[in-house]
Amino acid sequence: MVGTETYTITGPDGDSDEVDLPEGLVDMLAEQGEDPSEVISDVVLQAFAQQAHAIAHHSEGEPPQDVLDINEKAEELFEDRFGQSLSDAMGHSH
Repeated sequence: MVGTETYTITGPDGDSDEVDLPEGLVDMLAEQGEDPSEVISDVVLQAFAQQAHAIAHHSEGEPPQDVLDINEKAEELFEDRFGQSLSDAMGHSH
C-alpha cells in the first residue's frame, strides 16, 4: 500500500493549508534534479492558468474585464515559467 506525503501551501497573508499526495507522485512528475516544491509549484500554476483560461474563454457570455486581465497575467506567468505559451501547451488558442 502506498503512503502519503503532506505538502503545505502558504498564502501571501500567512494563511496555509495542507494537501496529501500519494508517496512517489511528485517524484513521478519531477524532472531530474527538480525539487519537490518546484514540482508542486509547477502543477499549481498549470492548474490555475488552465482554470483562468476556461473561465475567460469557455464560460457563457462575455467575461468582465478583470477576468480577462487575470487570465492574461496567468498566461504570462505560465509562459515565463515553462518557456511556451499556454495555447501551445494546451494545443488550442483563441
